[in-house]
Amino acid sequence: MSFTSLSFLIFLGAVVVVYYLVPRRWQWGLLLLASYAFYCWDGGRTVAYLLFTTLTTYLAGLFLGNLNRRGRELPPEEKKAGQARLRRRKKWVVLAACLLNFGMLYLLKYWPFTAEVVENATGFSLYVPDLLMPMGVSYFIFQAVGYVIDCYRGKVEPERNVGKYALFVSFFPQVVQGPISRFDQLSPQLLGEHPLSWDSLKYGIQLAMWGYFKKLVIAERIGVMVNTVFASYWDYPGSIMAAAVLGYSIQLYCDFSGGIDITRGAAQMLGIDLAENFRRPLFSRSLTEFWRRWHITLGAWMRDYLFYPLALSKPFRKLGGFARRHFKGTVGKIFATSIATFVIYFVIGIWHGANFRYIAFGFYNGTLITAGLLLEPFFVKVRERLPIRWDGKGWHFVQMARTALIVFAGRYITRAPRLLTALYMLKETVLDFHPGRLLDGTLFTLGITAFDYVVVILGMAVVLGVEWYQERGGHARLWLEQRNGFVQWLAVMAPLLAIILLGAIGQNYVGAEFIYAQF
Repeated sequence: MSFTSLSFLIFLGAVVVVYYLVPRRWQWGLLLLASYAFYCWDGGRTVAYLLFTTLTTYLAGLFLGNLNRRGRELPPEEKKAGQARLRRRKKWVVLAACLLNFGMLYLLKYWPFTAEVVENATGFSLYVPDLLMPMGVSYFIFQAVGYVIDCYRGKVEPERNVGKYALFVSFFPQVVQGPISRFDQLSPQLLGEHPLSWDSLKYGIQLAMWGYFKKLVIAERIGVMVNTVFASYWDYPGSIMAAAVLGYSIQLYCDFSGGIDITRGAAQMLGIDLAENFRRPLFSRSLTEFWRRWHITLGAWMRDYLFYPLALSKPFRKLGGFARRHFKGTVGKIFATSIATFVIYFVIGIWHGANFRYIAFGFYNGTLITAGLLLEPFFVKVRERLPIRWDGKGWHFVQMARTALIVFAGRYITRAPRLLTALYMLKETVLDFHPGRLLDGTLFTLGITAFDYVVVILGMAVVLGVEWYQERGGHARLWLEQRNGFVQWLAVMAPLLAIILLGAIGQNYVGAEFIYAQF
């Protein structure tokens, strides 16, 4: 059931109405029923994967909770040896949960790619079962495994009611494309009792409409042009390729952030605040900052459950000591951390999909971030010698433009169907740009009209204007609350009218899926 379909709007409306009509102690049960109904709507056969992850991580949490309890009950004289023994058992439980769930993810998402690589390299054919890809599989596995690790660390107490835990894993607004929530933040809200709140309804509707505006008015419209160029990229010069990649950058941001706004808006109508997943990444001044602002919950998951355990592990501490002894200066200091960074971005790359271009995308970001750390002492010396206001708005803008250019180059890799195609398009953009082709009418032969381009440009101007206001410390909702009734009414009706009059639903729209739903 696509978020942009009429059936979803009817489904969400029905859930919200019944949610506030049933006794509050039953609200979590209704959400569980609604979540599984949503998941089974289009493909009930794949619900087995969701159940598998739910049951394996639920049992792992119970085992870990019992081991934690036994550790707390140890007598003082047995504390040290007993804790070490229990810690080993806990690690085996976590390892089993990870192997079962990431093994399932590998079989579903990466085994066909592995078989293809093996066959191309050796000529040997591996068996590839015909399996349906479950909706949101990466998201619910990451969320459930994060819960297991939190139980291991004693950060959360395991949930003993399997139904309540199943709701945490399957909550329907976020199961498609995140955000990836933490148990201690989301579960109390899911299980709490929520009286009807007009503010929650109002804010949720506003946020969802903002998301629909970004998705239907901007992303779907510019996506037509992007798809046209990438379907026959060899027919176009570098300037048109660059325009298509710029269009894809706009499409991706409005599609993904718009989808998250719809998700968070739907949850807010139910009195539930989901984690923020975007924090105005287009205003970032460095690549590191960009990834801290983009897909925040995935980055936080990688940081807390992979980067820190890896960087603080014994092998990496030894590697760091070795590097500091044998390499002078910055290289020795950041060597081990840089290796861990490469691992993280490699994982983030393949998380997006089984393709060499995603691996290359991970290494592209890891290399640039590491290079920035290595060159930082040089940049500091340069800044000391040049008579420039490094804290001024001009330099701030230069940093934003530089970061945008780096991210833009990376979009060639993620949008092209193959890595070689991305490299070819990058080469053509640099060596065969032909700027005149941007003005000779070619842009109007790519599936959209001049009016469509105007709508995209004005739509992005609105998005950037709102984000610029927020970046300066403004609060859009507070600003609206302080305005008169007409302005508040206009703020609600304007995006609604834009969606109705300008949204892709008026162009033989069939309900395009969100880009990040495929990951």
